[in-house]
Amino acid sequence: MFNRNQGLKGLGRESCFLWGARQTGKSTLLKRLYPRARVYDLLLSDTFERLVRRPSLLREEILAEGGRIHGPVIVDEVQKVPLLLDDIQWLIVNHGVQFILSGSSARKLKRGGGNLLGGRALRYELYPLVSGEIPNFNLLRALNHGLLPRHYLAEAAQPMIHAYLGDYLKEEIAAEALSRNVPAFARFLEAASFSNGEIVNYQNVAAECGVSSHTVKEYFQILEDTLLAYSIPSFRKRPKRRVIHAPKFYFFDVGLANVLLKRGKIAYRGEAFGRAFEHFILQEIAAHRSYSGLHYPLSYWRTASQIEVDFILGDAEVAVEIKGTEMAMERHLRGLRAFGEEYKVKKLIAVSLDARPRSVNGVQVLPWADFLQRLWGGDIISG
Repeated sequence: MFNRNQGLKGLGRESCFLWGARQTGKSTLLKRLYPRARVYDLLLSDTFERLVRRPSLLREEILAEGGRIHGPVIVDEVQKVPLLLDDIQWLIVNHGVQFILSGSSARKLKRGGGNLLGGRALRYELYPLVSGEIPNFNLLRALNHGLLPRHYLAEAAQPMIHAYLGDYLKEEIAAEALSRNVPAFARFLEAASFSNGEIVNYQNVAAECGVSSHTVKEYFQILEDTLLAYSIPSFRKRPKRRVIHAPKFYFFDVGLANVLLKRGKIAYRGEAFGRAFEHFILQEIAAHRSYSGLHYPLSYWRTASQIEVDFILGDAEVAVEIKGTEMAMERHLRGLRAFGEEYKVKKLIAVSLDARPRSVNGVQVLPWADFLQRLWGGDIISG
């Protein structure tokens, strides 16, 4: 139904990991790209039980084909049986077999000393949907439902997001033993939601959910390792002003943040609109930097006097401020101007609900749809 922008660009005959949070559409994408591939789906109980008892079966079955396998072998949810990776590496090195290994978390592999193939596999990620992948895209629907494919299409997304969170706690946190105290982690999820789009104060979050600051830091790392969230570092290259150093935190999908924050329905001019709108634009930028292959740095800038720019793309190449207003005014551009005074920036851009693009004393004011079209068209930042 959706033509994804992630096409595993540059893969060729190399093997790769394809990481992405649950329900981003990894399996669907791989079926579309490689409809005839041999697939080992570790979500299927019989496949999981066979291979967890005897991982060498994968190697034996592939060798039995005697070179008749053309195209990649796909192993879905590979983190469930880390021991498979030793045989997979052996097949790559000794027989040139191509593998695509998908999963929702590398944490179990890393923490358990799992084999990440020693640089023999490229890394790709699949994010939630972006606007250009959705026919007749509806901004308010995206802000309210989020951009996981099933949630965006659903008539009632909130119950599905609640179920998603329940499955995450049960299957990622409890089943994979990522936390010894699942109830505390569940309380943490709700407390962490108030840090969405903000600089994290670990002590405040710890007080909210009744655990130590050290445990809270570990919990935030679990969210990042399981791809449920990511942090945006501060931009602090040779600052003239005193700047904030701590990272900002975002859940990977705006719909998830809505439910955890109990935001209610998001509407234009509503109290929550600006926050959700900023989160949506971030999701597009995060997907673009990955799918385009540019992998440019993404950061934010905030001074100790609270002058801020939402996102800095590249090495101060582009500064982007997000404003959920129908007309960006001079006061909305204060942070961009301050950043432009401090750094040699190529583009200063305010993304808003303006009807048409404008130029205001060196700052480009772009309607959100125009900004995203230019971003994906390579006009905002390029290699």
